[in-house]
Amino acid sequence: MVKGVARRVVVVKSPDPKQFEQAIFLLREDAISGEAPEEQVLRQAQQVANEYLRQTVPSRRWRFLTPALFSLAGALAASLFWFLLL
Repeated sequence: MVKGVARRVVVVKSPDPKQFEQAIFLLREDAISGEAPEEQVLRQAQQVANEYLRQTVPSRRWRFLTPALFSLAGALAASLFWFLLL
């Protein structure tokens, strides 16, 4: 536990709670100076959270397409094996 240090944070709540409940960003000290408006900081935090989800969570299409592709590849391999054996 750190005492005597005040940090500013941005909390981004998730529109889809299946992925995450909220993301917490710690602001740098130089970002606190009045240069960046609150809306811009919040928008940038939301973009970072969205980009993280886009990179780490597989899309629905690939999640359903991958088992189908492996099933098709297995069926083709078994058919080829039987064709070459006979």
